Amino acid sequence: MTRRETMDDLFSASAQDALAASAPLAVRMRPRTLDEIVGQDDVVGPGTFLRHAVESDSLTSIILYGPPGCGKTTLARVIAQASDAHFAEISAVTSGVKEVRALIDEARDRLAMTGKRTIVFIDEIHRFNKTQQDALLHAVEDRLIVLVGATTENPFFEVAAPLISRSRVIVMRALSDDAIRTIVRIALEDPERGFGGRVELEPEAEDRIVLVASGDARAALTALELAASIAERTESGVARVTVEHVAEVTQTRHLRYDRAGDEHYDLASAFIKSMRGSDSDAAVYYLARMIAGGEDPKFIARRMLIFASEDVGMADPQALLVAHAAVKAAEFVGLPECRINLAHAAIYLALAPKSNACYRAIDEALAEVEKGPAAAVPEHLRDRHRPGAESYPEYVYPHDRPEEAARQSYLPPELAGRRFYRPKESSGDAAGGAHDAQR
Repeated sequence: MTRRETMDDLFSASAQDALAASAPLAVRMRPRTLDEIVGQDDVVGPGTFLRHAVESDSLTSIILYGPPGCGKTTLARVIAQASDAHFAEISAVTSGVKEVRALIDEARDRLAMTGKRTIVFIDEIHRFNKTQQDALLHAVEDRLIVLVGATTENPFFEVAAPLISRSRVIVMRALSDDAIRTIVRIALEDPERGFGGRVELEPEAEDRIVLVASGDARAALTALELAASIAERTESGVARVTVEHVAEVTQTRHLRYDRAGDEHYDLASAFIKSMRGSDSDAAVYYLARMIAGGEDPKFIARRMLIFASEDVGMADPQALLVAHAAVKAAEFVGLPECRINLAHAAIYLALAPKSNACYRAIDEALAEVEKGPAAAVPEHLRDRHRPGAESYPEYVYPHDRPEEAARQSYLPPELAGRRFYRPKESSGDAAGGAHDAQR
């Protein structure tokens, strides 16, 4: 090795050390091995597919799917360090088809000349368009490259189906509060990469960090680092972090919400199911989660308008009017005031008696129309403003002769006796009971 090469290596190592020292706490504390990863035992614990594949260096293409801060990028870097394969990383935001094809060509040459595989890490892979994703297909299928994709979006919706079929989707969950607490304590104790006894954290401050992180390790470590930077130092130089310091650097809680993603659908689903289960407290909680996440109040109100007929129906016909009023409030009043109107409607709907008889009635009738006979309208019910109508059987006007009208048939003969609307006895469906009594 020449003196110049030696100097370059020394400079490179020095630069890496300088970068590592100045990196944020969340970067410095990234796990370096599978054993250091906290809170993802279902993914990398003993006996799991991924752990075996990494330890045996036999990994095939995978897509890591999970919320921010759960460890997707960390896991990709651990895989790189544990493997003898060449590791390449490209950005789904700044790279195009040209860069993807160049990377594949390099992987082909590397495999031919050295026999070494190439692992390609693509963060936020859902940002690749269809053309960019298609450029990866043959290389992934032929195992010319091992793809490690990471995404916060549901890959079954956002990643091309052919690429999904050639990869294994690994689902990573948001970290539990206990896992976040463990990560914070490791950072406090680690003398090399963390604070190593230079920071003391009050129990209440730790609780606050865990709360505001909401399962995001990066958010937790960032909050800890910022709070330590403004904390007062003792004579020995130890920073004492109080709950006030944490509150100062975390003005708002970090809550995950994406109006077009899984969290949107999960919270909407929980909201509807809580009302259906008559749990008004849960309904208000999920309503608050959606409002705090920036959900469109008109979307929430529309969901309640559907619910009023689908799940309450004739058990309480007034529910539809309450839900419609919430729709108008969302349109006319808007946030923040309409949160009260939305809560009013949500609580009313949750506590209302439930009946899905209207929902079943229209779906069964539509199924009959789709699959049953094309039955003609009975002649006595047809419009009489046409030639030949005078020969139709008499129509009994219910207001004049209610008893005879009740015996009059209204369904086509082919459907005589067919029931579509069947109210539940336990639903409190008074209107349905009156209808049954007439029949």
